[in-house]
Amino acid sequence: MDFIREYVEPGRPLILTDFAKQYPALGKWTPHFFSSHYGSLSHEVKGVRYSIAEQMGLIQTSTEEKPAPYSYNLNIDLAFPELRPDVEPLLLGRRDRLATRLLLRKLTRGTIKHEVFFGGKGASFPYLHVDLQHLHTQITQLYGDKEFFLFPPDQTPYMYPKPDYPLVSAVDNVFNPDPVRFPLFCQAKGHREMLKEGETIFFPTGWWHMTRIPGPSISYGRALLERGNWPAYLKDTYNGWKQKSALMAMAAYAIGRCCGALMDLGEPALPLI
Repeated sequence: MDFIREYVEPGRPLILTDFAKQYPALGKWTPHFFSSHYGSLSHEVKGVRYSIAEQMGLIQTSTEEKPAPYSYNLNIDLAFPELRPDVEPLLLGRRDRLATRLLLRKLTRGTIKHEVFFGGKGASFPYLHVDLQHLHTQITQLYGDKEFFLFPPDQTPYMYPKPDYPLVSAVDNVFNPDPVRFPLFCQAKGHREMLKEGETIFFPTGWWHMTRIPGPSISYGRALLERGNWPAYLKDTYNGWKQKSALMAMAAYAIGRCCGALMDLGEPALPLI
């Protein structure tokens, strides 16, 4: 409850040093594990298809000059559904609306709830961005370390959001920004944190972020949805459906409102202080 009140509701990021000790994945999800159990499984990274075995070999030989392809958004529910118990319990517990049976699957179509990231030395997430659908984010470092660069929502005027895609920054080199093209970015106030193996970082919706990897890395990502970001998530869902069918969008929004009301009733209230 303190976590909800002190970090989720006010929109403050946090690194939890002990939470992941509960995960069976910690100490289990290694390059050897994925190579030996899922080596023949293939996936696409930037238009090129790699097997998991190839990916594991590349992240271990990756260098700053020739970084391994960084795979992100690999959906665990589709690629490794049997590994889901390895990353439980959930950080938000009963308050995580993406985990409740009251939320219809159609409303979460297109939402990746659980994902795994494979990266090697010199790799980085390709751009500074805000996560889609107003979701909160949890990243747990299961193998190796990962460096995070975070900027709070009030720094958005310095981020140069792209006019056609305002969730992505136009700054193409965060580590060496062009002062002529992006003079305001140099004034941005952010946070730079190294997430160590076994640690979990939480950051709320609206935070700009990207990552850089110092060595072989395997991370688990979890999207988080609770009462506070539910209205914005529902609005984003409506807008997504509207591009296909206005009627379907209206129906999805109405169903979402009903689901939200039911979840409000079923969630335990925070104690008064």
